[in-house]
Amino acid sequence: MESHFEILVIGGGTGGIMTAAKLLQEDKSLKVGIVEPADTHYYQPAWTLVGAGTFDYQKTARPMKSVIPKRATWIQDRATGFNPEANTVMTQSSGDLTYDYLVVAPGLVYDWSLVPGLGDAMDKDVVCSNYTDPEHTWKVLKNFKGGTALFTQPATPIKCGGAPQKIMYLAESYFRKSGLRDTTDVVFATPGTTIFGVPEVKKTLLEIVDRKDINLRFGYKLEKVDGPNRIAWYSFMDHEREHNHKEVRIEKDGALTGIHFDMMHTAPPSTAPKFIQDSPLANEGKWLDIDKHTLQSPKYPNVFGLGDVAGIPAAKTGAAIRKQVPVIVENIQLLKSRNILGSKSYDGYSSCPIVTDYGKMVLAEFDYDNNFTPDPKLKLMGITDSYREHWRLWMLKKYGLPYLYWNKMLKGKDV
Repeated sequence: MESHFEILVIGGGTGGIMTAAKLLQEDKSLKVGIVEPADTHYYQPAWTLVGAGTFDYQKTARPMKSVIPKRATWIQDRATGFNPEANTVMTQSSGDLTYDYLVVAPGLVYDWSLVPGLGDAMDKDVVCSNYTDPEHTWKVLKNFKGGTALFTQPATPIKCGGAPQKIMYLAESYFRKSGLRDTTDVVFATPGTTIFGVPEVKKTLLEIVDRKDINLRFGYKLEKVDGPNRIAWYSFMDHEREHNHKEVRIEKDGALTGIHFDMMHTAPPSTAPKFIQDSPLANEGKWLDIDKHTLQSPKYPNVFGLGDVAGIPAAKTGAAIRKQVPVIVENIQLLKSRNILGSKSYDGYSSCPIVTDYGKMVLAEFDYDNNFTPDPKLKLMGITDSYREHWRLWMLKKYGLPYLYWNKMLKGKDV
C-alpha cells in the first residue's frame, strides 16, 4: 500500500470528502489519500426529520466506498497521532503515512463522561437524541403519553447548535396533532444566553416559542442525568432566566436543581478526538488550532483543517464546510505552485436550517459577527425574508439539500 501522498486527508465526513473531491477536480494528477475507518457515510442533517417521522433513515446512509473520490486512495484505518515536524501521520494498523500537505477533518466525538449518567441512559427508555439514534427519537415521540417533554443540551460545543430546538418544535406539533398538547409541558433548558444569536432569527424564534407555549429556560447547565428516576440535574450559570415560565416538577440536591421528565431529548457532550487533543496540532482548548480566515495551522504551514474539529468561532455545520473547502483548496494549490496563500478568506459563514413545524422552516445564514447573510439565490425560490417561516424552505430542507449534498457537494462541485 502507498504510504506517501501529496495531500493526505484525515476524515471521510463532509469536510474530508468534499476537499479531496474538489482538489482532484482541479488537478486530476494529484496523489490524494483519505484516512477513514467507517464503512458508511451519513447525511446527518436529515436526522432531525427522521426523529420526527418524516424521513427514511436508510436514505441518509451510503457506503463510504461510493463517496470516496475515484482517484483518491482510501486508507480504511484510524489516525492515532501526528508528527508534523516529519510530515507524518500515525495510524492504528497501516503504519506511518507521510504527506506534502495535510488536511485535518475528523469531525468531533462524544464524551459521555462530561455528563455522568447520560451515556447509560441514552437511547434507552424515554431518553433520546437525533445525534445518536434518530429512529429511537421517533419511537419515544410515538410512545409519549403526556407530561414533561424536556429538550436540552450540554454546555460543550455541539454539531449544529440549532438542532436541539428543531426537534422540539416538531415534537410540539406532533403532540398537538396527537391530542396530547393540553397535558404536555414542553421545556427547553439550555446553557445559552439567547434562543439564537442572529437578531432577525431570534425575533422569529421567540414568536414561535410564544405561539407554541414553550417553557424556555436559559442558563441551565446540564451536569448529570438520572435515567432510572427520569431526572436531569442542572447547575445555574450567571445568566439564568426564564421565558414563558411555568412550574415544573423539580428537586434540589445541594447547588443542583433536578427537572423531572417524561421524555428527554439532548445533544451529546462533544470534544475533539483524543488523537487531536493530545497532538501538537491542538490549541489550548484541545480543538484543532487553525487561523479562522485562512484555515491554516499557525505552526505548520502545510497543515490545514476544517469542519467540526476546527477550533474557530464558527458553527459546526455542513454549510460552514461548504464555504471552508474553497479556501483550503485555493491555499494548497497556490502553496504548491507559487508558495503563497490565496486571496480567499473564510468569514465564518454558516447556515442553520431551523425546522419550526411540519412544512415550515427558517433559514439562518450568518457570519462570525452574527450578521444575517442570506444567499441571494433564495430569491429564485420566491423567498426574500428567509428569517421567517416558509413552506418553500421546508421543501429545500427535505428534498433540495439532500440532493445537492450527494450529487454536488460530495463531488467537489460549487453549490
